[in-house]
Amino acid sequence: MSAKATAPCQSDECINGNPPSKLECPTCNKLGIKSSVFCTQECFKKGCKSHKRVHDLLQPNLIVHKDGTYNPFPNFPWTGTVRPVYPLSPKRAVPDHIPRPDYAETGDPVSERLRANAGIRILNTEEQEKMRTVCKLAREVLDLTAAAIRPGITTDELDAIAHAAIIERNAYPSPLNYKGFPKSFCTSVNEVICHGIPDQRPLREGDIINLDITLFYKGFHGDLNATYPVGAISEDAAKLIRTTRHALDEAIKLCKPGALFRDLGKAIEPIARANGCSVIRQYTGHGIHELFHCNPNIPHYAKNKAIGTMKPGMTFTIEPMINLGPSWELEHWPDNWTAVTADGRYSAQFEDTLLITNDGVEVLTAGKATDM
Repeated sequence: MSAKATAPCQSDECINGNPPSKLECPTCNKLGIKSSVFCTQECFKKGCKSHKRVHDLLQPNLIVHKDGTYNPFPNFPWTGTVRPVYPLSPKRAVPDHIPRPDYAETGDPVSERLRANAGIRILNTEEQEKMRTVCKLAREVLDLTAAAIRPGITTDELDAIAHAAIIERNAYPSPLNYKGFPKSFCTSVNEVICHGIPDQRPLREGDIINLDITLFYKGFHGDLNATYPVGAISEDAAKLIRTTRHALDEAIKLCKPGALFRDLGKAIEPIARANGCSVIRQYTGHGIHELFHCNPNIPHYAKNKAIGTMKPGMTFTIEPMINLGPSWELEHWPDNWTAVTADGRYSAQFEDTLLITNDGVEVLTAGKATDM
């Protein structure tokens, strides 16, 4: 094992509490899996049996093409048509003068863990203004990156565009090394629901792609995402995008002091069902401010049991992930990040960061209205 990467220990049987670790699995390193690290040789050996299942998927039938690209998981039972195209490009540099969150070097969001059971924070006037600023910057980066979407561009090239735009604004790309995530933002194509890793796959006519941007600026995070067509797309795909955006907009209309977080799913799921779609249950919206993810937890489906009442000064995201068809079941790729629909059908997502005001809600990441 080599000592290069830094991320929480990946062993399912870690005896040390999964601390920040540097011992890298050599097989995973060879295939471009950046976050496969362990705290000790003993821990690596203890979790070796389960970890080798990843190798079983990685090694057999690996074909490296003439341009040096390859699918790192050739034997994986894919649910749809999207395939990862490795190797991943090297981790993008962030200039030293840019302030960064606590996990930037270690991959371990210590502050989030320590405050996991804390209540929902109420931001003061100064903190609210900082949230307005970072969310405005995040919107600028999303719009700039989305303008580059076209058939033929790779998701890694989009990551480079987003990264450069973030750095130009003296901000840090929040996803970079968050729990070991290797890129500066998430790109989720077609059946990918969320957390897609930018790689060498070129976009194709008829694809849809979600760009998920989060910035860290002057101590606060701003988070948003949107789904876009790549060239001409099918009517089903266009309807899915419209449905998802409409569902988010209707949920936002409910937001005001005294509203219950559990009621947001009551607005979202009926819209999805009326359009022949389903709502992902495994991922939720979340509180956001100095922490990337925190309370409240916000499910997007009806009859959920979310805790909490909206109060002025709260900031959080709503980000429904909606699938074509009746199935909300999902699978994960062996990269431990990419979530895909179990039936291989398309999924779309939209997200905004919101601030509850004295008389309603302010959409901090609002952009220009568009029609699909």
